[in-house]
Amino acid sequence: MKLPIICPSCDHTLNVSQMKCPSCATQVNGDYELPTLLKLSRDDQDFILNFFLSSGSIKEMAKQAELSYPTMRNKMDDLIEKVKQLQN
Repeated sequence: MKLPIICPSCDHTLNVSQMKCPSCATQVNGDYELPTLLKLSRDDQDFILNFFLSSGSIKEMAKQAELSYPTMRNKMDDLIEKVKQLQN
């Protein structure tokens, strides 16, 4: 099961309120904001992971996705803006 990040009622970003260790069953409760990258959509998270796995090469990512370099660069620029907005 994947971690839900968006409220199904109002579309606001969810906070984490409880975590549990699967090994010893210790539980941690509170109200914790998600890290910036977890606030992104799954597609955006996958894009960042692919960027990392391609050693930070937009050229390689464009090749694998069969897209032009400028198209992939635009996607990267859009994602950078999203991350900047989330950090403010």
